[in-house]
Amino acid sequence: MADLTGTWLGTYWQSEIPTRFEATLLQSSNTLTGNILDDSESGEATLIGEVIGRRIQFTKRYLTISSAPIHYSGTVNEEEDFIQGDWNIQNNESGKWEARRGGDNLMMELQKLQQQQIPALAGGRR
Repeated sequence: MADLTGTWLGTYWQSEIPTRFEATLLQSSNTLTGNILDDSESGEATLIGEVIGRRIQFTKRYLTISSAPIHYSGTVNEEEDFIQGDWNIQNNESGKWEARRGGDNLMMELQKLQQQQIPALAGGRR
């Protein structure tokens, strides 16, 4: 069984628009719990789910907005550092998601990526 405890940096796509997120997962046997912080107005959410072999499924619920629970499922790679799968909300909306196991400070990694992109964008606006 995969061990997913740790920090993860990921993206989900809704209507083809990507949203980044940071997740902190805690796994005990095959029970999975954790917190997610979206880089959007939705903000913080909690999750509860399970891991069976390399399959993962969980339900995400936002703390700041009243919305329907979001159901995620996915597959963990053999190295246990990448997950990809699908999400859906009451079978009305759905999309893809993925996450990579992060280092000690995911926000620092995200800021580095953003800084690398800013010079490229600034250089193209002459």
